[in-house]
Amino acid sequence: MGQPHPPLRAPQDRRPLLGGVRRWITVAAGALALTAALVAAGPPASAASLTPVTGFGTNPGNLSMYAYVPDALPVGAPLVVALHGCTQSANDYYTHSGWPKFADRYGFATVFPQTSGANNANSCFNWFEPGDSARGRGEALSIKQMVDEAIARYGSDPGRVFITGLSAGGGMTANMLAAYPDVFAGGAVDSGLPASCADSVTAAYICMYSPPDRTPAQWGSLVRSAAPAGTTSWPRVAIWQGTADTTVRPANATELRDQWTDVWGTGQTPSRTESLPGGTTRSVYVDAAGRPAVEVYSISGMAHGLAVDPGSGAEQCGTAGTYYLDTICSSYHTALFWGLDGDGGAEEPGTLPAPTGLTVTATTGSTASLSWTGVAGATSYAVLRDGTKVATTRSTVYTDTGLTTGTAYGYTVAAVDSAGAAGPASAEVTATTTGFTPTCHTASNYAHTVAGRAYADGGYAYAQGSGQAMGLWNTFTTRTLQQTAPGHYVVTDSGCPA
Repeated sequence: MGQPHPPLRAPQDRRPLLGGVRRWITVAAGALALTAALVAAGPPASAASLTPVTGFGTNPGNLSMYAYVPDALPVGAPLVVALHGCTQSANDYYTHSGWPKFADRYGFATVFPQTSGANNANSCFNWFEPGDSARGRGEALSIKQMVDEAIARYGSDPGRVFITGLSAGGGMTANMLAAYPDVFAGGAVDSGLPASCADSVTAAYICMYSPPDRTPAQWGSLVRSAAPAGTTSWPRVAIWQGTADTTVRPANATELRDQWTDVWGTGQTPSRTESLPGGTTRSVYVDAAGRPAVEVYSISGMAHGLAVDPGSGAEQCGTAGTYYLDTICSSYHTALFWGLDGDGGAEEPGTLPAPTGLTVTATTGSTASLSWTGVAGATSYAVLRDGTKVATTRSTVYTDTGLTTGTAYGYTVAAVDSAGAAGPASAEVTATTTGFTPTCHTASNYAHTVAGRAYADGGYAYAQGSGQAMGLWNTFTTRTLQQTAPGHYVVTDSGCPA
């Protein structure tokens, strides 16, 4: 999103403003609006450049259209739509994201929609407004009209149209995939939110900080209800999320995974996991044909933003700047997932069946021991903790170490064949280590309440469990809470003990 606040409409919004709660949120968001200038960089080496396009339709969402089309692009090439975050612009995303590099390399047109302060006080796409994110309405329809214009103008292949976006653009991307599965073959949600997570500014806050913990079926139903009746073909979805994101919490990636794996009917256990550069773990969920349908990229230690990797290498891209974070080139891996490099994104999964009988045999404060039934033909087994591969073993027993006390972990095991390919994962088991580890949390009083660490009463916040006064319930007052027991927090602004 490029913002630590819910995106707001400007005062001239065509809808009536909400009451006192919305006015308070508007003031808070305005105080937190970002003003940092983005670092500029030159476009890729090509005669082509980012060009404004006008007259692309009725444009009910009042958006601007910009396009980058490589020189001599042939008819029938793919099309990528890329949505910027809050406080950003089409040119910012064009400059920093790396998409022009791969448009030149693989041969596809790119469209960069742009919103403005006339639509939203922070130049965010209005992903949380049903009137702007539903099929045939507002900004969503304007983006669809841009796709239609690009197909007509550049001869793009209507069967290979993809959409991606950062934060607010990511939230809008999820909604566009749900509303227009007949238009988009794939999407990528970068530091974004599930489709139909919010329908108001207040709900946007909740989704950002503490998304609703719905079941996969409930999340999937939101997609199915947004799509045209009778839809049976769905876009392939990549989900990118930093583990240290405090603006759009990592829980959103989990809910996004649940949402789209339910739509695809793959289940929530990954078929395989892989380690990528930049501390990135990729979890793959394949369809009935063995092709990746949903992929989740978790970047260890990355804060809120789009993952880029400046440099001239084949897998590098982009320019670092505000909310463009030097970790891994997300655009490159997304392009491969969509098959823009020409291979269709197909990958060969292992052929061995999933192991059975996975059991937790023992736990301590820092270890979990597992055992399972062997699979004929397996040369080894991949052990996955919470979807991330942690070990390869030739045995049918394994003890995971270095765990946190009093914490639940989900484990699965996959059989690896002689070619080194892992088959489907086993059913998941949960191992909970013994003991309890005190944890510290520094955040605004508002964030503490939505996370369940505090509660509000009469405009003031109080620590959950201890009831200690924390001051005004707002986004400006920041306190540190230590969890000393399950559900019990105390104020420790001087710092938590080691």
